[in-house]
Amino acid sequence: MAQWTSAVGAAQLARLLMSQQERPAGPGTRRPPAYRALADGIRLLVLEGRVPVAARLPAERELALSLSVSRTTVAAAYEALRGEGFLESRRGAGSWTAVPAGNPLPARGLEPLPPEALGSMIDLGTAALPAPEPWLTRAVRGALEELPPYAHTHGDYPAGLPALRATIADRYTARGIPTMPEQIMVTTGAMGAMDAICHLFAGRGERIAVESPSYANILQLMRETGARLVPVAMAEGLAGWDMDRWRQVLREAAPRLAYVVADFHNPTGALADEDQRRRLVEAARSAGTVLVADETMTELWLDDDVTMPRQVCGFDPAGSTVITVGSASKAFWAGMRIGWVRAAPDVIRSLVAARAYADLGTPVLEQLAVNWLFGTGGWEQAVEIRRAQARDNRDALVAAVRRELPGWEFEVPRGGLTLWVRAGGLSGSRLAEAGERVGVRVPSGPRFGVDGAFEGYVRLPFTVGGAVAEEAAARLAAAARLVESGGAAGGETPRTFVA
Repeated sequence: MAQWTSAVGAAQLARLLMSQQERPAGPGTRRPPAYRALADGIRLLVLEGRVPVAARLPAERELALSLSVSRTTVAAAYEALRGEGFLESRRGAGSWTAVPAGNPLPARGLEPLPPEALGSMIDLGTAALPAPEPWLTRAVRGALEELPPYAHTHGDYPAGLPALRATIADRYTARGIPTMPEQIMVTTGAMGAMDAICHLFAGRGERIAVESPSYANILQLMRETGARLVPVAMAEGLAGWDMDRWRQVLREAAPRLAYVVADFHNPTGALADEDQRRRLVEAARSAGTVLVADETMTELWLDDDVTMPRQVCGFDPAGSTVITVGSASKAFWAGMRIGWVRAAPDVIRSLVAARAYADLGTPVLEQLAVNWLFGTGGWEQAVEIRRAQARDNRDALVAAVRRELPGWEFEVPRGGLTLWVRAGGLSGSRLAEAGERVGVRVPSGPRFGVDGAFEGYVRLPFTVGGAVAEEAAARLAAAARLVESGGAAGGETPRTFVA
């Protein structure tokens, strides 16, 4: 019986391998044999999750034709992968990918670093900061005081607590976007909101237009729903959206959904201007596309002179075209799993009805805590703490990377939590692998793209500052040296570092 659960075609695997091409080797640099380079490339794809575990690989002859190499080269690469535990084979069933015993299964999204690894590994994998105390403690205490009346109920509120729905609606209204509580559904974080939206609007085979690059975990969520992702390239640097490309994709592909992060885009940090927002809403309306605006970063401007544009839903106040997703996770704390959706009342009713088959509702205590923050002014003070943390971390990380890696290129965003870096011609996947060996965890660019794009990039979040930022940059420089030299596994040993 075959042990593989999916298959990757020869042409597809060739495209993924081609995306890993590195810059030309310098004088004196040793190049590995062709079979070794091929084996390393496939291994990286497995470790990155871009080729799933238990995926059947193409036959040797098929892959050799697609790569324009000899069958002997492919056979030797497969044999090397089998010896390392990354490939299993059975006569009549073919060969399929695997991971050696003791290796963690790769994920295509971004997962938190296990707590046991924090002593020796600097985590630049997730864009999340510690809680802004004392406001977390105060909010939980305030929530406990409000809890008794709710404890006498069943505790299931599929649309969210009425009090929190009304508070969120009032916050939109105060920003000039009239909103009723019936237009709000409280969710378990922004991911819970996006999961509900994708299942309602974009079933298997439906097209979803996404920025390219975009947030890795959302891209993976969409893939798992069976959606067909249609990438739309961002404009260069921090210029935001390329509206000509957006109009073309919406007109020609007619996607059911489009997903955008207009405010301090993840990962680039771009801030779309008001004209871009207006034109995108108009284009989506004309194409019959539902536009999902992710506002999880909207309150994280870091420079005092930033003027925030009108929210995307401000150009569609009734919610017939724009669905807005908000969250407490980035602006307050990732452990506060409270998100929300703002949309037309009929969309909210459909989302709530579908929720009966998912998670039923969001934890009451956390909803009360967020409502307490909104109602007491604690939210604004907590977000000020968050901005100060992120600003200091951004400035420290930028200075350290410029000093340690002067060939790396990036523009400094005015807000958000991430720096999108072109890694001096190096492979982001290989940097990520080398980083694990020298004690710094960094996600490679392809996690934020579709079909192997952005191999030359890494994303650096503003989660460390001071001496830790300096050490992180030093370890990234060590990882870069390993990649440049073609260093083998086991290269440099990570140092234990305590902040």
